[in-house]
Amino acid sequence: MSSRNRTERRVPTWLRVLLPAFLILGWLAAAGIGGPTFGRLSSVVSNDQASFLPASAESTTVQEALPGFLGDDEVPAIVIAVGEDALDAEALERLEGLRERLAELDGVVETSPLIPSEDGRAAQLVALMDSSGSAGEVPDIVEALRAEVADAVGGTDLQAAVTGPAGFSADIVEAFGGIDGVLLLVALAAVLLILVIVYRSPLLPVLVLLTSVSALCLAILVVFELAKAGVLTLSGQTQGILFILVVGAATDYALLYTARFREALGEVDSRWAATVRALRGSFEPIIASGGTVIAGLLCLLLSDLVSNQQLGPVAAIGIATSILAGLTLLPALLLAFGRAAFWPFAPTPARPRRQQEGKGLWAGVARLVDRRTRAVWLATALVLGAGAVGVAQLQAEGVPSSELVVGESQARDGQALLSAHFPGGAGTPTQVLAPEAELEDVADALAGVEGVESVAAVSEESPAGTVPLPVDPASPFADAAPTVVDGRVLVQATLSDAPDSDEAQAVVREVREAVRAVSADVAVGGTTATAIDTDDASERDRALIIPIVLLVISIILTLLLRSIVAALVLLATTVLSYGTALGVGAVILGWLGIAAMDPAVPLFAFVFLVALGVDYNIFLMTRVREEVARSGHREGVLRGLRVTGGVITSAGVVLAATFAALGVIPVLFLLQLAIIVALGVLIDTTLVRSLLVPALALELGRATWWPSALARGAR
Repeated sequence: MSSRNRTERRVPTWLRVLLPAFLILGWLAAAGIGGPTFGRLSSVVSNDQASFLPASAESTTVQEALPGFLGDDEVPAIVIAVGEDALDAEALERLEGLRERLAELDGVVETSPLIPSEDGRAAQLVALMDSSGSAGEVPDIVEALRAEVADAVGGTDLQAAVTGPAGFSADIVEAFGGIDGVLLLVALAAVLLILVIVYRSPLLPVLVLLTSVSALCLAILVVFELAKAGVLTLSGQTQGILFILVVGAATDYALLYTARFREALGEVDSRWAATVRALRGSFEPIIASGGTVIAGLLCLLLSDLVSNQQLGPVAAIGIATSILAGLTLLPALLLAFGRAAFWPFAPTPARPRRQQEGKGLWAGVARLVDRRTRAVWLATALVLGAGAVGVAQLQAEGVPSSELVVGESQARDGQALLSAHFPGGAGTPTQVLAPEAELEDVADALAGVEGVESVAAVSEESPAGTVPLPVDPASPFADAAPTVVDGRVLVQATLSDAPDSDEAQAVVREVREAVRAVSADVAVGGTTATAIDTDDASERDRALIIPIVLLVISIILTLLLRSIVAALVLLATTVLSYGTALGVGAVILGWLGIAAMDPAVPLFAFVFLVALGVDYNIFLMTRVREEVARSGHREGVLRGLRVTGGVITSAGVVLAATFAALGVIPVLFLLQLAIIVALGVLIDTTLVRSLLVPALALELGRATWWPSALARGAR
């Protein structure tokens, strides 16, 4: 009796029909429920940098105390208007009328008096916006504000803009606005094009893409419900990474399974038998590679930053749904369509597979690695090492908030106008929380720091809302007492430099040292301090999480391959390719004129590239181990390279293309991550997995598998 008959007789016909039908219908139902959630996901997304800081951060302490002094849920927007010459009476009257109209807008709590600049060419006002959501979202209020401003200065020589925290927030939200549509469409189009080229089949790419989209719909549904319940916190960058990661990973797992299924169809006639063989051959590498990625991502839970912490479980959910779809939905679809899925190049058992393996690109690569083993791994390692030298150009100390949006930004333009005619920190002061008894000493310490333009205490009794320090007896606000909440006062220091500049950060660091010399109970916060604390936390995260990720992945590889040597080789080559990607990426970004990098970019790139890079090596080495057990070490390594070459390279190109799609979102963080990760994935799948790892395995011989039985030649 044939193996086909034995296999199929053990499984009833009704089960072979109903099981795939049940899986397909179940996934279609999940996609139908999760699909509409795409448009709702943005409702649970927050891009407020301060909300992602740990509770222990100094700026968090100040942020939590601000409502007691400044009122709840108020975000300032700064309106700046500049004339070609000194503003005349007509221009000032026009701007005063604008101020009155802005005060009447829904969502604007109050507006400050018009403040002229010393050179007479500019004037500014501050509009406080309700961020509670009761009058609409801040970006919508800013849009209405900008429309009023444009209308007021239209037909004049005045140049005006809306900037400040509310303006930058609106620009960031607008930049992320393409995540739900443009990003996903670009990623899916890129994947579809690559799949059509790879498979030369009209149906198979659609089945693979359906698998990826279904996995994404389920991931979105789960993440949305958890975020809605307050279990997870989402940012715009986390949302974009989730989309890309699921589409790329699900497609990779689908490619691996499809390769095994196609291979099985070339050996047996039965679709059911081919499915069983394909699942047996792909289950372990897909579970192992997906589990490795999940383990690496969950290490982000050790981060101090909530945004980094939450990316871990969110992305892990996406990988889990990708694994599930790759091992259930796609097998069911291919079982249903059989050889028709591969038309017009459907595989048949007519041609021996080993005869086919002797031809083509990957057979040639295997011969090169076999004949020039040492030259191949030495040359590849030298090329990768040369690329890694570019790390010396890396500038990952932080990016000014005005540079977060790539391309047009009214808030950035407005900040430049503001800095040209007012102190750079005007309207966005550094907030200092101090004990009431230490007010005068703290004010003196602040005034003594170079770069602090003015100092004032918040006061409810003052019509201006603040009292300048030191108090001028001739001032009309001299009798207004500072507001005291829980024995503390809030002092505002206006800096000479723009709040997102390196100079402002240096001043705030000096401010912290100066006020701590007065009292240990003083806390310094505000926009600049928040950026400092965020960057410092990111740098601590890098130092902590990277070694832990390496340890976790090395343990997983050792257990999977039953070999310490193989695990160390794979880990070392993956880290080398990460260094190359980071170095080459830094050079490319320098050429583009955007060398400054968010400190979280190298960390995220490391987690993705090491976890995903090991993915491809797992795909290779699990197959190599299988072949070594059958044919011996040398032939096993070369055959594993030949049969996995096409599928792994295709998977790498797909993942690189999906990450590159992040570049369509005009956010600097995502652009930098897209360049580095796409480079790293291509390096992994072309140089590392194709040349370096197989050549090292041949160079080490059977010692590659130490201490397992394969190291002793057992089969």
